[in-house]
Amino acid sequence: METSGRTVTSIFFGGGTPSLMEPETAAALIEATAKHWGTADDLEITLEANPSTAEAGRFRAFREAGVNRLSLGVQSFRDEALAFLGRGHSVAEAKGALGIAAEVFPRFSFDLMYGLPGQSPEDWGRELDEALECVKSLGAGHLSLYQLTIEPGTPFHRDGIEAAAGDEGAGLYGITREKLENAGLPAYEISNHARPGAECRHNLEIWQGGAYAGIGPGAHGRLQARERTESLYQIHVPNRWLAAVERKGHGTAKRQVLAPGARAEELLMTGLRLTQGIDRALFQTLTGRAVEDFIDKDGLRRMTDGGFLKADGAGLRATASGRLCLNEVLRHLLTS
Repeated sequence: METSGRTVTSIFFGGGTPSLMEPETAAALIEATAKHWGTADDLEITLEANPSTAEAGRFRAFREAGVNRLSLGVQSFRDEALAFLGRGHSVAEAKGALGIAAEVFPRFSFDLMYGLPGQSPEDWGRELDEALECVKSLGAGHLSLYQLTIEPGTPFHRDGIEAAAGDEGAGLYGITREKLENAGLPAYEISNHARPGAECRHNLEIWQGGAYAGIGPGAHGRLQARERTESLYQIHVPNRWLAAVERKGHGTAKRQVLAPGARAEELLMTGLRLTQGIDRALFQTLTGRAVEDFIDKDGLRRMTDGGFLKADGAGLRATASGRLCLNEVLRHLLTS
C-alpha cells in the first residue's frame, strides 16, 4: 500500500448526511483505518450530523462506535430561517440535539449561517448572543459561522434570492468576530472560531496542506511524497463508485500530479484563510521553493503597504482586514 507506515491523526465523516449511516458502519470504518495505518493516541474522529430528533437519538451509538467529536448543522436559531433554508428540523429540536451532544461527546461544534435576506445586524447580534448562551451552558468549544452565498444553478439563484451585499456582509462578519473574540472563541480561520485547543485538527491539517485520503463517492484526496503532490478524485455516482470498488478495489476516477504553481496556489488560498497564516518553512517543504517565488512581487507590496498582509521571517499572514476581502487579496498576489 502506497501510504503504509503513515499515522492517521484524524477521521472526518462529512459530506451529505453521514449520521444517516448505521453506527456499526462507522465502527467498521474506524477499525479498518486502524488496521491499515497507525493511528495517533489522540485520534480525532468527527461526525457531521443534522439535529433532527431521530438522528440525535443515535448519538450515543456513534460515540460507542468511536466518534469523539460531533459537528452539528444547526444553521439558525430562528424557525422561519430554518424553513427558508429548507432544513428539516426546528429550533427546539436543534437545542435538544445540542444538549444530547454535550452529554455524549467530549468535543462538539455547531454551525450557524448569516447574511440571509432581510437579516439586520441587530437580528444577527441577538442570534449570536443566543448561540453563545448555548456555548456557555453546554460547554461547546467550537463554532462555525458561514455567510450565505447564492450559487448559480441553485433554487435560490433561480428564484432571484439575493444574499447580503458586500458592505452588509462585512458588517455582519465584523459583529461575528467581535462577539466571539469577547466570548473567548477567537477566529482561527475565516469561518471558524474556537477556544484555544478546541480547533478542528482535521480541517487545520488540510488548510495547512497536509495529506489526506478521500474515501467515498465524490471525495477528493491529496497524497504528498517529498515535494510532489497528487490529487485524487473519486467517482461521484454512488452505485458506479461501489461497482468500481468491487471490481478493482478502488473508486478513483482521476489521479494527477499537481503542477508546482497549482499546488502553491492551493496552499495560498487555504493557508491565508488561517489566522496563523502560511508557515514559511512548511511551504518550502511542500513545494521545494519559497512562497515569494509563486506570487506577484508588486501585488505583495501593495497588500502589505495597505495593511492587508504581513510578511516576515516566519511566514505570510492576512490581517483581519485582509481576511475580510481575501479573494481580492489573492487576486493581487496571483496576478503575474
